[in-house]
Amino acid sequence: MKAIILAAGRGSRMKSLTDERPKCMVELRGKTLLEWQLAALRDAGVDEIAIVTGYKRELLAGRGMIEFHNSRWAQTNMVSSLACAQAWLQDEPCIVSYSDIFYSPVAVQSLMTCKASLAVTYDPNWLALWTERFGDPLLDAETFRLTSDNTLAEIGNKPQSVDDVQGQYMGLLRFTPEAWAEVVRLRSALTPEQCDKVHMTNTLQQVIDAGRVPIQAVAYNGEWGEVDSAEDLFLYQ
Repeated sequence: MKAIILAAGRGSRMKSLTDERPKCMVELRGKTLLEWQLAALRDAGVDEIAIVTGYKRELLAGRGMIEFHNSRWAQTNMVSSLACAQAWLQDEPCIVSYSDIFYSPVAVQSLMTCKASLAVTYDPNWLALWTERFGDPLLDAETFRLTSDNTLAEIGNKPQSVDDVQGQYMGLLRFTPEAWAEVVRLRSALTPEQCDKVHMTNTLQQVIDAGRVPIQAVAYNGEWGEVDSAEDLFLYQ
């Protein structure tokens, strides 16, 4: 199994913490976020790992990973970064990980064993963590609604209440070539400007709306976190 870590962006919400380093090089409990991700992926049995670089790419070299580079990292969003790794995505199933999260090997293994063409992990117990992070959890939450068979029905919109959020999308996914081909098909209908701006959750919602490739939602109950600020680092310590 292959994995792709998306590490092109700067992480401007981290402010001075990313002035001199990519966001994935920020330390949590004595290890960089990237080290957390690499350990979880390798312990889960992933044997080839690539990283999509952008901001300060030189600091991510020499770590045993294949590099795909997004030279337009400052003008594009995460799906454009992922498209830089198309050579892998169209060839075989790939785990895809955001670079500002940490998680255990169990989360990765749950995706590796999933039979769906496209799958995402989610935290069904998100509310307590988001309340700790934001006070009002709806300040940052997005909709995440499931069907009766645990496929994704809605993602990435503004929720009206916590009832619209059945789980927290983690930023850890698995694409098969079939699923990636559907993303490519949908992006082909967009203008270049739209392709630059579209977010991952927007793309997943487009896949849902198209109705050709169901997205399996895989519940994960282990430790994980998303790091968007210095306050997050303090909370997770």
